[in-house]
Amino acid sequence: MLKFCLYIGVIFATLTSNAQKNTLPPVKKVAFKNATFSIVKYGAVADGITHNTKSINDAIIACNKNGGGTVLVPKGIWLTGPIVLLSNVNLHLDKNALLQFTNDLNQYKLIETNWEGLKAVRNESPISATNATNIAITGSGIIDGNGDAWRMVKKDKLSDSQWKNLLKRGGVVSDDKKTWYPTPSSFAGSKVDKPGVMAGNKTIQDFVAIKDFLRPNLLVLTKCDQILLEGVTFQNSPAWNLHPLMCTNLTVRNVYAKNPWYAQNGDGIDIESCKNVLLENSTFDVGDDGICIKSGRDEEGRKRAMPTENLLVRNCTVYHAHGGFVIGSEMSGGAKNIYVEDCTFIGTDIGLRFKTTRGRGGIVENIFVNNITMKDIVGDAILFDMYYAAKDPIVLAGEKREAPVVEFKKVDETTPQFKNIYIKNVVSNGAERALFVRGLPEMNIHDIAIENFTSVSLKGIEMSEAYNFTLKNCKFIVSETTPTVDVLNSHDIDFVNILPITTAPQLIRIGGERSSNIHWFKNKVNDIKTKTIFEFGATDKALQIND
Repeated sequence: MLKFCLYIGVIFATLTSNAQKNTLPPVKKVAFKNATFSIVKYGAVADGITHNTKSINDAIIACNKNGGGTVLVPKGIWLTGPIVLLSNVNLHLDKNALLQFTNDLNQYKLIETNWEGLKAVRNESPISATNATNIAITGSGIIDGNGDAWRMVKKDKLSDSQWKNLLKRGGVVSDDKKTWYPTPSSFAGSKVDKPGVMAGNKTIQDFVAIKDFLRPNLLVLTKCDQILLEGVTFQNSPAWNLHPLMCTNLTVRNVYAKNPWYAQNGDGIDIESCKNVLLENSTFDVGDDGICIKSGRDEEGRKRAMPTENLLVRNCTVYHAHGGFVIGSEMSGGAKNIYVEDCTFIGTDIGLRFKTTRGRGGIVENIFVNNITMKDIVGDAILFDMYYAAKDPIVLAGEKREAPVVEFKKVDETTPQFKNIYIKNVVSNGAERALFVRGLPEMNIHDIAIENFTSVSLKGIEMSEAYNFTLKNCKFIVSETTPTVDVLNSHDIDFVNILPITTAPQLIRIGGERSSNIHWFKNKVNDIKTKTIFEFGATDKALQIND
């Protein structure tokens, strides 16, 4: 097992040190003609009440027909409906330019698209591009998706005053009085099984009655190549904020993605089935996952067979979010060759979040994480979970959740995998739990190494159904008196040079008859055997202490 730790450590050191030396394929850069097309010349008016949809799209079409260049959005409030980017166009927002999308939901037509990895019908996105090459959105202005006109809101996520003010807007409250919907059409969608999903002989007309429920993502780029998003604030999205889908050569730099914390599905960026990506120097403060990696859902994702690969994330900050850096749960096409370094997560529900569930399939592998700082994490600093249930990671007040039933299933193409993941140099100051690992009995989470991890948390480590897992040079400062290390039905686990600081009478609890080959190397705890308990069929033979 130590051979694995040292071996993958060498790989990590080699690859991450060369990440900026083009170990990954270089991301092709955009380039534009020196020509400017101001939206004002095409009739746009910055009065906040004139709909400028035609003027802005006319400027984009003219720019494209003339070989490309920059479409300029000057300072001011520019009200608009959906905008479609075309090849060789840089949509540039001057400082103090606010591109405000309309709250008239009729301006957005229903279209066939993709939602959470499935073929679906949704409303047209405020900004989109399909099969475009050499495109950009740059500048220092703001793009506002008017998400409050679209999104439902859970009562438990608001104060009493906020809830009462929300009700003054009208809308519809759910039967259990816990969720507000902005329109009857939106409420009707909540009653439909798998709303928006295209199945059988359904057509767009079958979704008209629930149109308002089918919230669009703010920016969707589909099958585009050579993309730059730089400097702009993307905020208040109806659903996901930034969604590049099946794109190549994507650069995202110095952007700010911002959503209310109560925004359901209000992700910051979802990079789905993309190849050759650089995400750097950006900030996310959103209602769902911050930086999220996806590749399609279930059978459709496996048929697409397009992993997200060759991705470098660096120097990013995530504030409120369900997860700081996230892979899944729609990862059926796989994810590989991903590097995350020099990032900070403050106040996120989870820090590093790897999530999936049975039925997805797909392999997440060759993930390298280095130099991560976390503060005030609400839940787990690091999480691997193969029982994701499409719920918020933090249980809301009054909500009850049952633990999943553990049973063996047959391994087939629907079985997901997490493997070959290396995490190094992590500091987490304040979390509910330092590390949570929950694999499947038929497919354990495996070949994982975590090195130089310092955590201050209420709880320590909870691990089940894992093997070939190494923790090395870690310090866990734990305030609760439950066992600091809790291992269930896991084998070939190495704890190397671990310093636990706890008042708990038991340091380690090992459970399950399938637990074996758990090693504690370079012991820093006196009389560790008396501080270990064995339960649920585990025996003292499962633990080996090597000083």
